[in-house]
Amino acid sequence: MKTANSPDAQHGKPLILAAVCLAALVLPLAFSGGALATPAIGRNLGGSASALTWVTNAFMLSFGSLLMAAGALADQFGRKRLFAWGLGGFVATSLALGFAPSVGWLDALRALQGVAAAASLASGTAALAQEFDGHARTRAFSMLGTSFGIGLAFGPLMAGALITQFGWRAIFFVIAAIGALAFVFGVPRMRETRDPAASGLDWPGTISFTGMLALFTFAVIRAPQEGWSSPTVAGMLAVSALLLVVFVAIETRVARPMLTLSLFRYPRFVGVQMLPVGTCYCYIVLIVMLPLRFIGAEGLGELQAGLLMIALSAPMLVVPLLAASLTRWMPAGVLSGIGFLVAALGLYWLSRVDMSASRTSVIAPMFVIGVGAGMPWGLMDGLSVSVVPKERAGMASGIFSTTRVAGEGIALAIVTAILAGLAQTSLAHSVAQTTQAGQAVVTATAAQIAEAAQRLTTGDLAQAAASLPQISRHDLTQSYTQAFTRLVHVLIVITLLSAFASFAFLSRAESSDDQPGEPQRKVAETAAV
Repeated sequence: MKTANSPDAQHGKPLILAAVCLAALVLPLAFSGGALATPAIGRNLGGSASALTWVTNAFMLSFGSLLMAAGALADQFGRKRLFAWGLGGFVATSLALGFAPSVGWLDALRALQGVAAAASLASGTAALAQEFDGHARTRAFSMLGTSFGIGLAFGPLMAGALITQFGWRAIFFVIAAIGALAFVFGVPRMRETRDPAASGLDWPGTISFTGMLALFTFAVIRAPQEGWSSPTVAGMLAVSALLLVVFVAIETRVARPMLTLSLFRYPRFVGVQMLPVGTCYCYIVLIVMLPLRFIGAEGLGELQAGLLMIALSAPMLVVPLLAASLTRWMPAGVLSGIGFLVAALGLYWLSRVDMSASRTSVIAPMFVIGVGAGMPWGLMDGLSVSVVPKERAGMASGIFSTTRVAGEGIALAIVTAILAGLAQTSLAHSVAQTTQAGQAVVTATAAQIAEAAQRLTTGDLAQAAASLPQISRHDLTQSYTQAFTRLVHVLIVITLLSAFASFAFLSRAESSDDQPGEPQRKVAETAAV
């Protein structure tokens, strides 16, 4: 019989790490590749601006809302078993996406793809936490972060090349092929582990949490068109808040919650949850928003946009590993805070660039943003499982991964709504100026302006011009560029706040409480009281 410390098990650990990292590689390919394909999907299948937004948001919403549930299921039924089911489902839905006949089918399949991705990621990260300790765990999770970085770095480039040569459907076929390779190589090399004390899925908590995220995301996406005060939007926000209260009440009463709320009493645990929030707003949202700007406002092709995006994501190939190495001499929180400051500097630089003068002028600031975001990116996965016993690794990775992925989905919805609102204000000003100058025969309605703003945020300049023929394409582009610059200023503020949070909560050196063993059991026992 092989034990965790037997020579065979020790020899197999690198293979397990390689298997999980290979599977992790394909998840950001689905995210970043699908985002860049949105304009091409709109040209081919049509669909409203809201429906096209869900091509990305449906995946992120189901992915993020079910990660904690997937972590609990991995603890109960086995990390290898759930990993196999999740990765297999991801491959199947990716194939189906390649044959989607409409945007509605595409959105539904993307939601199912997110469910499978949640099972794969939660079980894979829990398996790593079970296999590695101390600095070996930090290195393992930094390699996991690097795998994500590779997917993010080459996702837009791969998507751009495939769209140019074969069309957008080829993206999902290639993703399915890579996922199948990860399945064949990875699953046989994993060993089964589980939590013997696991008591099943917290269904009331899962349903209330998923409902809360779904309603909030729906409300934020619909708000730019209908207004924040509309009965539908206000009602969804109110029910979402109510479900959050219900979720907290449930988690404080069940014997074995999927989210141990009392862990938030520990400053380092709170600080760890802040790291993915910061990277969402200084990095992840740009993975989606920048290609849409390059294609829609700047008129670049998908391949050109993908090539430019390498400047943002390429640092993820090396910076996470370098940051993990530096933790021997500097606390992870200090490194993370410095990274956010560097990213904020890059965002400010980006806001000052005039792309109309030189499209390559964005490369340097994007690279700086990527370097800054890569520092916390390489540290936060390892930190996420440092305050609970190894037996509850599924819960720990589920909590952190939920904060990361659900935060990404919420951030995308919020940033898209902010950009649409800013674009709508800028377009209204342009229409007013055109009307005053006597250049517009018919005054644009508020609905026309709102529709044009929504189309601009999805990179569809042609449909925006059709929705608002009163102003020129040049004015449309200028309005969008001004709105994007103001959005970047908002991202700078959030990134700076993330830096201050990192210094405040995570600046002390790693203590014994962060290592596996008896101190962790004391933390978990205290949290259960």
